[in-house]
Amino acid sequence: MEDASRGEEENSMFETSHVLGALLASSPLLARAWDRCAAAADGGASSLGFVHGGGGGGEGEPVCVAFSGVQAALSAAAGGGGGAEIFKPVGLRGDAAGRLFAPLVAAEPEDAGGEPVAVQALALQGFLRLCGSPEFQVLLNQIRGKAVVFTGHSLGGAIAALVALHYLCTSSSSSAFAPAPPVLCVTFGSPLLGNQALSRAILRERWAGNFCHVVSQHDVVPRLLFCPLNVIPVHIVVGMQLHQLPVRARRAAGVVATVTARMADTNQESLRQLIQEHAGEAAIEQKLAAPEIPSGSPYRPFGAYVLCSPDGAACVDNPTAAVQMLYATFAARRAPETGAVPPEAAHSCYGDLVLSMPHHLLLKRRLGATVTAPAASNYDVGISIALEASGITGEATEAAPARQWLKTSKRVGRSPSLNCASLATRLGRITPCRAQIEWYKALFDANTGYYDAFKQRLSPKKFSKANMYRIKLAQFWDGVLSMLDTSQLPYDFHRRAKWVNAAHFYQLLVEPLDIADYHRNNLHRTRGSYITHGRERRYELFDKWWKQKGCTDPSTGDTSATTTARRSKFAGLTQDPCFWARVEEAREQTESAKSERDMTLLARMLEDLHKFERHSSELVESKEVSIDVVAPQSSYSLWVKEWNELKLREEVRTILFQF
Repeated sequence: MEDASRGEEENSMFETSHVLGALLASSPLLARAWDRCAAAADGGASSLGFVHGGGGGGEGEPVCVAFSGVQAALSAAAGGGGGAEIFKPVGLRGDAAGRLFAPLVAAEPEDAGGEPVAVQALALQGFLRLCGSPEFQVLLNQIRGKAVVFTGHSLGGAIAALVALHYLCTSSSSSAFAPAPPVLCVTFGSPLLGNQALSRAILRERWAGNFCHVVSQHDVVPRLLFCPLNVIPVHIVVGMQLHQLPVRARRAAGVVATVTARMADTNQESLRQLIQEHAGEAAIEQKLAAPEIPSGSPYRPFGAYVLCSPDGAACVDNPTAAVQMLYATFAARRAPETGAVPPEAAHSCYGDLVLSMPHHLLLKRRLGATVTAPAASNYDVGISIALEASGITGEATEAAPARQWLKTSKRVGRSPSLNCASLATRLGRITPCRAQIEWYKALFDANTGYYDAFKQRLSPKKFSKANMYRIKLAQFWDGVLSMLDTSQLPYDFHRRAKWVNAAHFYQLLVEPLDIADYHRNNLHRTRGSYITHGRERRYELFDKWWKQKGCTDPSTGDTSATTTARRSKFAGLTQDPCFWARVEEAREQTESAKSERDMTLLARMLEDLHKFERHSSELVESKEVSIDVVAPQSSYSLWVKEWNELKLREEVRTILFQF
């Protein structure tokens, strides 16, 4: 039964790996990015380490910045050391790196095994050296707020990825809450950069779609870091990078000749077997929920991988499938008549690939489809085309497992969209709970307001129902965030207007009840202020989602900050979700001020109260509060009376006069 339903599901699916690969191969993006990489390599060891320019020269085109890994390769060649030292994972919690990648590290402090977010030492050193350059800081200031493509070849690609992560971190932590400008990082033949914790942190921040890694079928560099670090031949990675230098520059640097000589002496078949063995172990490990013996390398991919061959390109955006397909494409042998591809050629072939792939795709379209399987579904045909495009022929030993891996990846990749659709249905079912609380609110708008009615438990039966609906809604939204945390929803879920608006409406309606419950149970006396100690994580995240739309005043949390037209009547819901918590704090401070004899403390209290008076008055005057705020017996109306009485005192008037 399960197999039948799965077959039915697959018949209705459309395999898109080859479509995405063909789209990228046909666009000018890869060719332009490679041109910038070639320009960065031509600069040699004496360059700044990067070059930049417009994507195509036209207005509105993204800025393209390419990074060279030559400086990093030269420092590794001069310093010596084995793979365990050169490529050791370095945590991003240090003082320097922690500041540069703060949101990324904060996204997932530690995973279940206690593994911190870490990147390879060589790439991090190259990036930190770049950050110390005044020219690089000028560049960052020039491109801030613009659409930008970061790119790099080999070690330059790893550095470009770190720059892109830093740029995304800077944009997300900026005081401007408008959405970050488009950022894309395109790497060619780049070694693996970070560990599993980094991959998870990038997924949690929804940045995986900002990275595109182009890998040729027989390139050893993107696959070498699957091997245990202590057996990695450093001279291969370093030599491949230095091999990109112009001939004159290679002759001028003695260390280059030494490294390239060692690279030439390396047994190519032994190198291939080493990579194939450990990449295979990593691919098998991906199928196990909890492998007894984890792979010897800490490094894992993130983002989308474009697997290229002379026959085309296939794109996979699932980290698990990326590991498996990196192994399968590498293990698939070329036809005997074509001969083995030298490592240097496989690593430097990207210029030829990005130019030949569009012509090859056009030729295939003219000749017609090469896959003829009348009984097969469109989905199976799509899988076959994707395998062929990535360089795996139907006769290859790796074809069967690779086919299954792509199918599994498709099901896994499809599930976030299906989960989102299912969640939309559940949102419709939970809407009556929200409507019941709206009805409860309307009952008390004219007298006490629903905040005070809930806090005082007026009308016990109605209170019990409203409390039950409050809890049900909290469980629903906590479930949504749990799915989001475990990547069960689309990466851009938190930017979709439907969900941002639904979460915001829920927050404005229900958070006042949570504040009332917090104060009714006197938790503000045992735990502290609601805003700093009692607020649920969901409300903080919903604030962040709303702020990213540019709809909130960052200083107060007032969600009406960008409203241009003044309201003619009171809002349906108070636009400051923490308004009632501020009212409670103001009432407590007002009561304390009545008996305060220390003039310094009294002045501090009065200053805070004066600030809240201005904030609340602005909200009321602009009608950005619900009608229940100004109800005769609401906590706010009572505070206004208490505050006005306090201001009549002589010493209070004297102090307030200073403000």
